[in-house]
Amino acid sequence: MKPHVFVAMPFGSKSAHDGQLIDFNRVYADYIEPALREAGMEVFRADQELCAGDIRTDMFQELLMADVVVADLTLDNPNVWYELGVRHALRARGVILVQGPRPYQPFDIYTDRKLNYRLKDGAPDPATLAEDRKRLTDMARITLAAWHGRKVSPVYGLLPQLREPDWKTLLLKEHNEFSDAYQEWASRVEIARQKSCAGDILVLADETPTRALRIEAKRAAGDALLKLKHSDFALEQFEAVLALDPQDKVAREKKAVCLGRLGCYEDAREWVRCLTEDYPSDAEVWALAGRVEKDNWASRWRRDSASAAEVREAASNEEAALAEAVELYRKAFIADPSHYYSGINALTLSLLRRHLGGDSDANEIDKLAGGVRWASCTALERNGKDYWARASYAELCLLQDDPLQSVQKAYRASAAAANRDWFALDSSRQTLCLLRDLEYRPAETAAALAILDQEIARSMPPFAPRQILLFSGHMIDTPDRALPRFPADKGSIAVQRITAALDALGAGPGDLALAQGASGGDILFLEACQARGVRLQLMLPLEEPEFIERSILPATNGEQWRERYFALKASQQNAPRIMPDELGPLPKTGPDESVSPFERCNLWLLYTALAWGMDKVRFICLWDGNGGDGPGGTGHMYREVKHRVGKVTWLDTRTLW
Repeated sequence: MKPHVFVAMPFGSKSAHDGQLIDFNRVYADYIEPALREAGMEVFRADQELCAGDIRTDMFQELLMADVVVADLTLDNPNVWYELGVRHALRARGVILVQGPRPYQPFDIYTDRKLNYRLKDGAPDPATLAEDRKRLTDMARITLAAWHGRKVSPVYGLLPQLREPDWKTLLLKEHNEFSDAYQEWASRVEIARQKSCAGDILVLADETPTRALRIEAKRAAGDALLKLKHSDFALEQFEAVLALDPQDKVAREKKAVCLGRLGCYEDAREWVRCLTEDYPSDAEVWALAGRVEKDNWASRWRRDSASAAEVREAASNEEAALAEAVELYRKAFIADPSHYYSGINALTLSLLRRHLGGDSDANEIDKLAGGVRWASCTALERNGKDYWARASYAELCLLQDDPLQSVQKAYRASAAAANRDWFALDSSRQTLCLLRDLEYRPAETAAALAILDQEIARSMPPFAPRQILLFSGHMIDTPDRALPRFPADKGSIAVQRITAALDALGAGPGDLALAQGASGGDILFLEACQARGVRLQLMLPLEEPEFIERSILPATNGEQWRERYFALKASQQNAPRIMPDELGPLPKTGPDESVSPFERCNLWLLYTALAWGMDKVRFICLWDGNGGDGPGGTGHMYREVKHRVGKVTWLDTRTLW
């Protein structure tokens, strides 16, 4: 979505200081609006609000949430000064000052940089208008690019300890167009998060009206991708957040997690070091540093082909790395004694260190055990369904030589508290696998693993396809098409080439095919995938009746194609996903314009595929290399895929027939 700009300025014709009558509507229409639109921004002025309601409410919401505010200070207009003061008080950046000729500069902003535009006969001077517009366009682009550079608000400049309020606190209590749109958007993001549909979140993130919402959506997408164990793609999302806000703490933490999971331990360590300098008393940050060192330690001795004795010897030889992880988790627990996650990790690693023959302090271990017991038990007093507190307590029972029956009871309680959360259970399982590999209390560890494995099996872990087969291709020509593109009698040739492409990729059970369901290429591809046992997921850009009317029935023999569509649909366990139901109405690109549903669906298909892992995506297109009959065709999908992954099997219809 385009950056959002609010313009604070006088309306209509007003007398200047020298008595000249200035037409500010012309200033807006001829100078400000075109310059900002040229910069790629969506422009809003308070008097443009046509909906019924309190114009002050609408003005406030726009003023506070806009990416940029442009204030025209040609006159000493009290409304404009008031709006500028509100913006300066609550937002540190994103203000551009413009003005026409005036005899003096107000003291409060005397030193602030302002763009001067020139007038003739009370309107922008045609002789200099192009130059003035370009200067404003350039300034708008620079302001966005330097969003987190120098603070422009004198309030935040003079009070260095002052922090901007969280953007959610800037949503007004009264319903308005922005808040209603936000609530609708946030609801869809939350549903997509619960369903682990990272592709949906990525599309919605691209459609947010302001940077603040885009940051939240990119974080949510990154979290979903991390749960799906696609750390490379998740890293992109958190880096996108940091491009918008380099100091976003959550994104900085998650970037370190991604780097660690990708095995980039040196980069992760440096990233976390900077975090600990910025947040020296934050338990989460120190625990994250411990996690990086813990993963680094485990990676140094884990070998699939090694015997148990060889594994233990290799792990014991890495005591220095283990000691570093213990110390970092210990710092986190000291910073916050209620942070049982860091406490249990410090205790587990300390006991493993002793188990492997390394240095250990029995008194320190006893203190850690007592602290973890207190922290986890008090957390359970507050919330008996807290899975992580239950899991920490169960792990404590295992570590502290509790009888087998007590360990089993604690792990059964933690498994029940997970409420079939496969991701939470799998996280606990990873710790048990660490203990198993190092032969720590083997009988008790095996019993705990059996309980978790049984619960994980019940929890239906998410389907993890071997490869994603993404398709886009021409529809069968309509009977009256002037220039043939996919004649109906060429279907058998297309089937042969699609079949050959799928065979070359080894398509079969365990793979996932994504496509729309239009007559021609889509249905031929899906039928060929179905014959090979590939799981299908149809994703429609329109409500099904409208999709059939626009993308199936117009083809030659359209009724037959409709029957084939319904046959595919009936044979699949997954119902077609309908874009308007999943993502909501098409976002507006202007007052009377919306995004193409077919372009949006292309991105939806692509993001859904990429969310499973960029290395898994295989794109097949049946295409003549030319532009389509409208936006959102195969050419659009081809360019998007080439930009993202570059793995394309192009069935060029110019050489097929």
